[in-house]
Amino acid sequence: MTTEQILTEIAAVRSQIEALREERACLSVSITLPENDSPQAIAETYRRYARENSQLVAELKGIDDAIAALQVQLTQKQTQLQQRQILAKQLSLEEQLEEARKIAQVHAERINELAAELATEIRSLKACADELSPLYWQVYYKPFITGFKTISVPYVRSDGDVWTIVNRIV
Repeated sequence: MTTEQILTEIAAVRSQIEALREERACLSVSITLPENDSPQAIAETYRRYARENSQLVAELKGIDDAIAALQVQLTQKQTQLQQRQILAKQLSLEEQLEEARKIAQVHAERINELAAELATEIRSLKACADELSPLYWQVYYKPFITGFKTISVPYVRSDGDVWTIVNRIV
């Protein structure tokens, strides 16, 4: 059942409750209570009225019961609607989260590709430096390139739920 269907049913139940209330108001007659309004006298007046007007009283009772049943149904429909809206919101949040994770994964994969390329370039540079360093020392009395022991590149890894960016030493 869709949200629109639930809303339509809620409107129909409310409309029926209102129609029953209007019908009940038209059928109701006021009872004149005796001047001696003791509890026994009031009870006796209502009993007598019910005996004399049993068909009307039965109809009023039926209307009251129908209104009560419809109000229970209305509450159930409203609860169902609220649950559906909460679920829709949760699904929406989960969908947004999943979409964001996909985008992040693309970026993480690109970072790891670049890190691998950078690591390859650094190793190539180190190989050149290892080859040139002896000659460079002879000419300039200092090293050609230093710092290879502390060079690192970023790497993104995941244990499933948590992603971590670490620095890998090249």
